[in-house]
Amino acid sequence: MDRRRQSESRPNLSEVNVVVVDDSTASSGRLLHLHALSIDSASLPNANEQMSRWSTLVLAYKTLGVVFGGLVTSPLYVYPSMPLKSPTKEDYLGIYSIMFWTLTLIGVVKYASIAIKADDQGEGGTFALYSLLCRHVNIGILSPKRVSSNSSLSHSTQEGTEKKSRIGIFFESSIVARRVLLFVAILGMCMLIGDGILTPAISVLSAMDGLRAPFPSVSKSLVEALSAVVLVVLFLLQKFGTSRVSFLFSPIMAAWTLSTPLVGIYSIIHHYPSIFKAISPHYIFHFFRRNGKEGWLLLGGTVLCITGSEAMFADLGHFNQRSIQIAFLFTIYPSLVLTYAGQTAYLIKNPNDHDDGFYKFIPTAVYWPIFIIATSAAVVASQSLISATFSVIKQSVVLDYFPRVKVVHTSNSKEGEVYSPEVNYILMILCVAVILIFGDGKDIGNAFGVVVSLVMLITTILLTLVMIIIWKTPPVLVALYFFVFFVMEGVYVSAVCTKIYEGGWIPFAISFILAVIMFGWFYGRQRKLEYELTHKITLERLRVLLSNPGVQRVPGLCFFYTNIQDGLTPILGHYIKNMKSLHKVTIFTTLRYLLVSKVAPHERIIIKKLGLKGVYGCVIQYGYADSLNLEGDDFVSQVTNSLQMHLQGCSDGLTYDPVEIQEEIFDLEQAKQAGVVHVKGKTRFHVGKNCGWFDRIMLAFYEVMHNNCRSALPALGVPLQQRIEVGMLYEA
Repeated sequence: MDRRRQSESRPNLSEVNVVVVDDSTASSGRLLHLHALSIDSASLPNANEQMSRWSTLVLAYKTLGVVFGGLVTSPLYVYPSMPLKSPTKEDYLGIYSIMFWTLTLIGVVKYASIAIKADDQGEGGTFALYSLLCRHVNIGILSPKRVSSNSSLSHSTQEGTEKKSRIGIFFESSIVARRVLLFVAILGMCMLIGDGILTPAISVLSAMDGLRAPFPSVSKSLVEALSAVVLVVLFLLQKFGTSRVSFLFSPIMAAWTLSTPLVGIYSIIHHYPSIFKAISPHYIFHFFRRNGKEGWLLLGGTVLCITGSEAMFADLGHFNQRSIQIAFLFTIYPSLVLTYAGQTAYLIKNPNDHDDGFYKFIPTAVYWPIFIIATSAAVVASQSLISATFSVIKQSVVLDYFPRVKVVHTSNSKEGEVYSPEVNYILMILCVAVILIFGDGKDIGNAFGVVVSLVMLITTILLTLVMIIIWKTPPVLVALYFFVFFVMEGVYVSAVCTKIYEGGWIPFAISFILAVIMFGWFYGRQRKLEYELTHKITLERLRVLLSNPGVQRVPGLCFFYTNIQDGLTPILGHYIKNMKSLHKVTIFTTLRYLLVSKVAPHERIIIKKLGLKGVYGCVIQYGYADSLNLEGDDFVSQVTNSLQMHLQGCSDGLTYDPVEIQEEIFDLEQAKQAGVVHVKGKTRFHVGKNCGWFDRIMLAFYEVMHNNCRSALPALGVPLQQRIEVGMLYEA
């Protein structure tokens, strides 16, 4: 996905992050604190209003190739996915009425008007809703990395001035409810990853199926094989990034968005000009009264008309509300309404052509141009979902919700343009397997329907909680929203659940497994952080440890890596007690990931004196496009040079004795010459008999993942002979 975080949604580092360095050793004996001062949310709408109309329209144009790829290509497979049996004109009118009102209520009302306003500091998606709830309710299981990027002041102010709702108090008091809420939010995010597996499969397969009409000799197996080849090539090209071809995405999708409704208008005029009478909802009631259970089962196919609508919300952080609303309301929505109307008009006159409901309604004169556009659009839609999956995985790794995998940024200017080799090849294998094993479009459609309906339902539930807890929406409006959309989407879910045995189990199984992995990883990380914060080493405690006559200050320079800044890691106490030593110069180093492209050189390394001789704190900040593959000596030189500059700056003030400062600089040079060592903790949980069954299972599962994932310490080019890992058991 050609993710472009615009200036209004991704401010510069200087605008957001203010580094506060306190050189006073007496006032706080703690590591440097990095405070992210949040931009006042009220300023965001003002910034959007100041954007020129032209730039907003250009941004809306760009969304065509990024946000709406899955939604606007849905006519390729909606009708072929329906198990229709001898349909009549009234059946088609009822189906079109269902699709029209689904697009209108879910697309226009729910996503384009309501959900798009429930952003978490500019970010959208099901997990953004959960994060938003966590910042307003003391749920207590939000990632500390996420908390650090939010303003603690705003949270405390809201808690002090707003009366908590009953449902908010319920979640705060119930650990089971909090765990269920977290799992539901994670499941919603995993369903989007499942979407990244099914969209390439069904889109490319449906587009390539257009070869069979002009060439009857082309078998279904050959179409499946060609589709698999296209996908394999697409996945193999991922490592090169999409920068070179991304400029084609929007023109291709614009051509598709404009050409299909024109064909639809032609079909309406030639086949059934009165098709729009089906907008009347009474056709829906007649459809279900006439077809009963069969009509209910057909909902598993009609729900695909709204597939990809979640992207309007999920991609909010990379564009803005107005651009997405303009693109959807003035291009995507009219295009889909006219395209489905044209398809339905054709099928009313040719009722048995529904198995190829898209290509059959294309006039012969424009068949091949539409085929080329359709195939290109399917590839673009696939690319969008593949890149979206990479982006979701990357964000999950950064926020400690997913085991660490390799993430490579293929662009220095676009945050979302990332590539993960492990994830890429797993996606490729699953996509090809879906096509070759479940080659029937109906089976893949059944699987797709499960993803679409469950994501919509999860969004409705979380959005209802946001309305009650945060927005303080009047109960009547909340009840109206919840009743309309929960009932509507609940009926869709009930219909697609009957397809579990016919392919619907694929995304559910994949999403459930991913959700268990993410929940288990996050739970283990939280328990580990909880232990570290509870047993952290304060500077007073470190002073006591070093005052022990049995503890020696040995020559050399030590980089001691720690995950927490408000105190020192418990591994330090374990290390000193057992090794009975600490290097004469020890720098406690924290690696800090910032959501910016590149960190300015003068803000990259930040040093602080900790009040003890030879003991310093260091924060190394890096952005998503910064390379951490530095040579070990260069890394050491950069840090020591920054430390020397900091010490020389201190000597100019009145707080420190210049003689003492010069002595520290001399000690630093001597320590560097004596030898450099990098110490990192390697911790495991000790699950005792007092632990409950839940902790036993989840922590054991976490340990398995932790032992098989990549190291938390990025590759800094540190020589192996300089690395030391200190093992320690954390009591669960």
